[in-house]
Amino acid sequence: MLTRKQYELLIFIDQRLRATGISPSFDEMKDALDLKSKSGIHRLITGLEERGFIRRLAHRARALEVMRLPENAADQPLPQSSKAFSPTVIKGGFTLTGAPVAGPSDAVTLPLYGKIAAGTPIEALRDHSNSVDIPAAMLGSGNHYALTVEGDSMIDAGIHDGDTVVIRSCDSADAGTIVVALVDDEEVTLKRLRRKGASIALEPANTKYETRIFPPDRVKVQGRLVGLLRSY
Repeated sequence: MLTRKQYELLIFIDQRLRATGISPSFDEMKDALDLKSKSGIHRLITGLEERGFIRRLAHRARALEVMRLPENAADQPLPQSSKAFSPTVIKGGFTLTGAPVAGPSDAVTLPLYGKIAAGTPIEALRDHSNSVDIPAAMLGSGNHYALTVEGDSMIDAGIHDGDTVVIRSCDSADAGTIVVALVDDEEVTLKRLRRKGASIALEPANTKYETRIFPPDRVKVQGRLVGLLRSY
């Protein structure tokens, strides 16, 4: 038997994995369940793991696998509070004023800003001529854009060369988050953010590449990874 919050969290994780292939962050889970701290998410995750509903994948941050769902999950609507999982998104741009709100089944057109290196950083591109349609269920509130991944340094995090990553604009992120980082105001890269004392570390997810460490004034966070699209 699951508690209401355990059920809501399990359904949220399952929906996010089905939509993006990437587990939601603890911050996203906290916001989705309207909890005040991540400690509550830790307790819910532990409870779901002990009951055999999810499994944590070893040696991978933010890696969860849904093992099973409650037998009656398909027959029951989501609890009322879970309807907060439906995203509030901005359709077709970054301007909040007067922007339409997308429903959970809508497609959202995001600007595709060119290629981002998942390897050696490359010059930031701002190509406004291309766009990509993203399922609204993949997004949360805030401003978003898309980038095409070039390189293989994040392959162990499930991000491959040629993938399209969906980025939520922000200027800060928790340690362990995969971010778009601007280095020296001229290079942009997709890496996992770490903190080494007063320094910023940009960590790859491929043992072929080394972690790069910078003073904080050389690195600016421009967004965090919230979704991924892949063509086969």
